Amino acid sequence: MAELLAAGNVRKMKTDLVAPVSYALPLGDQQLDINPLLGQHLQMQFEGVINCIACARKTRKSFSQGYCYPCFRSLAQCDSCIMSPEKCHYDQGTCREPEWGETHCMIDHVVYLANTSGLKVGITRHSQVPTRWMDQGATQAQPIFRVDTRHHSGIVETLFKDHVADKTSWQAMLKGDAEPVDLEVERQRLMAECAAALQQAREQFGLQSITELQAVEETRISYPVLEYPAKVKSFNLDKTPLVEGTLMGIKGQYLMFDTGVINMRKYGGYELSVTRIN
Repeated sequence: MAELLAAGNVRKMKTDLVAPVSYALPLGDQQLDINPLLGQHLQMQFEGVINCIACARKTRKSFSQGYCYPCFRSLAQCDSCIMSPEKCHYDQGTCREPEWGETHCMIDHVVYLANTSGLKVGITRHSQVPTRWMDQGATQAQPIFRVDTRHHSGIVETLFKDHVADKTSWQAMLKGDAEPVDLEVERQRLMAECAAALQQAREQFGLQSITELQAVEETRISYPVLEYPAKVKSFNLDKTPLVEGTLMGIKGQYLMFDTGVINMRKYGGYELSVTRIN
């Protein structure tokens, strides 16, 4: 027997920091609670329609996790400096949307250490803590700096890249939890290794632009997983519009089935239906 649970345009999963993390999948006007579906046989069907997550127009192809091509080319949130904030060009007067930049980039950001597939450095808006960590599948996270703009957070992150990873290996993250790391010890190590470069950045941008956060209590995060996959196989809705299998776990923005994994954030704006097979 098939039971339609929800249908509509996808947005990235919403999270709540409890133990384990609680997930809800937005589908149109509905929000489907995912945790209770663990261990159940599900079908996810792509209905062949994609609507831009910014302007809602239909698009044959999705860009940058859910945008139509005109929005991808015109919106500040799709500019290259979002992925590489050290390349921010707001001060040059060439920001695509200066007002958007003022409300999203010219505000406090956090530079943090996290344990995802291993130790990494990352940045996020202060308001996105701890959401960003859950979206990345981190099991540990600790803020190490508060900075006054996204640009400056990118500068600090770049200083650390020679000493620690700045990306997550999503395949490794989905195979299980990384070995625990003493984040405070790692913070102190990185501070010593980057001391000269950090001082130079403060002298360039102002002493108040980069504030060190000392010995902040780390956040521990657990995820609802019945069993991790031995081999990570990723579904592609553009090639295979039907995903079917038993839901074995949820981590980051991934749903893990016994038949493969799917990154729900990648398919923002896709029209999906989710059906339970009893």
